[in-house]
Amino acid sequence: MTEAPVAARPVEAAPETLQSLNPATGELVAEFPIDDATAVATAVGRARAALPTWRDLGFDGRRKALLRWASQLINNADELSDLVHRENGKPAEDAFLELMLTLEHIDWAAKNAKKVLSPQKVKPGLFMANHEAVIERRAYGVVGVIGPWNYPLYTPNGSIAYALAAGNTVVFKPSEYTVAIGRYYVEAFAKANPELPAGVLSVVFGYGETGAALVKSEIDKIAFTGSTPTGKRIMAAAAERMTPLVLECGGKDAAIVAADADVDAAAEAIAWSAIQNSGQTCVGTERVYVEEAVYDTFLTAIRAKLVGVAPGSHDSASYGPMTMPAQVDVVRKHIEDALSRGGRALLGSTESVRAPFIDPVVLVDTPEDSLAVTEETFGPTVTVRAVKSIDEAVELTNASEFGLASMVFSKSSGMAIARRLRAGATSVNAPLSFAAISALPFGGVGASGFGRIHGADGLREFAYPHAIARQRYAIPGMALLTFGRKSSTVAMIKKVITFRHGRHS
Repeated sequence: MTEAPVAARPVEAAPETLQSLNPATGELVAEFPIDDATAVATAVGRARAALPTWRDLGFDGRRKALLRWASQLINNADELSDLVHRENGKPAEDAFLELMLTLEHIDWAAKNAKKVLSPQKVKPGLFMANHEAVIERRAYGVVGVIGPWNYPLYTPNGSIAYALAAGNTVVFKPSEYTVAIGRYYVEAFAKANPELPAGVLSVVFGYGETGAALVKSEIDKIAFTGSTPTGKRIMAAAAERMTPLVLECGGKDAAIVAADADVDAAAEAIAWSAIQNSGQTCVGTERVYVEEAVYDTFLTAIRAKLVGVAPGSHDSASYGPMTMPAQVDVVRKHIEDALSRGGRALLGSTESVRAPFIDPVVLVDTPEDSLAVTEETFGPTVTVRAVKSIDEAVELTNASEFGLASMVFSKSSGMAIARRLRAGATSVNAPLSFAAISALPFGGVGASGFGRIHGADGLREFAYPHAIARQRYAIPGMALLTFGRKSSTVAMIKKVITFRHGRHS
């Protein structure tokens, strides 16, 4: 899921090295060499060399390799979860849940690639009945994946596992905040498949310059997860080589609570969606629109749900620190702007910001043009507003430039409301369900990006269609695509076409 805009890390390190720090304590987790453009090109070349071996394994061979990888990851789950806790900051239990979802998607991609991507025969139509028509889906080649720090396993895996299952090799650049996790994830694949060449899945380390080098390299497709401004820069760079893209960018997701909703359940779901992972979730709820009839009840309920919910680095913490230090200032700015413009804090205040931790903040009566409503906050805050009708709630939800995900709570009209929302995904009467269902595609519209990961659409994202038409036999006198065609044949075709298409009114 989406990371916040990239900012320089305030760490004194040699220019040729990258230091990974524990965001809660500032302690060094690991140190890595920074890969420059030459190193990136070498990694891409290695991936290119490994491509025939990986491709020739076929769907069945790749399935076995991917499932061995999943086994390697789960058999070392405690070690990996601890690493995620230390480098990303989230509680170990949350780290394990992220790993669980990662494994489910590896499993789905491995087991469904053959069905989704195998050659498909289609009907050639009346006038091409002497042809065989086939759609074959071919891997792009070498895919570059640039991943975020907030879900350092689950999110890049949505591109990596599906790209691999489709027959591509992958060069992965993890966020500079979660490089140790990225290395562990890639090395697990190699350990599970020692007979495969190293270039099937490789990793490069660095800051924005390394990512830019990957985009400008001899790559065949780019999958990026991150902020919308960074996504735009990647689009511009990719245009130089016409490199195709899938972009999963920011969100400003809304939840709608109808008058007939189970208000207590809605408050429980929204409280978790907004605050978990310290709000560093692109599909986390940042705006809530509640019908007036249940507005006061909802406010009482969500406040009660968040009493006792607090951040920390200890085992009993509800969620962890802000992973990227610069984002703390963004959250503080949004809270201050909301309060200065007439909003009020139902829970928390500017005093809730005590870096690297931020306590839950619930803002009400916040103007719709305030920063807390229009811009991605990416922190443990949420705005709540009363609306007169579902029509108003839908209008306000769809007014955002973003269109990533959404939630709806209604006992009778949940699906009907969901179908009116401009978003790539919607969960009804539960929080973020779509993210845990491997068969569902994930991605956004508008400023939230384009393309899809996960599900059948995610597999197709990494395999382009090749249309093949083969003439099985010639029909005497029916050769239309030739200078030798006869006028009598065209005249006959005109009659058939007129009869076939001219009867509708």
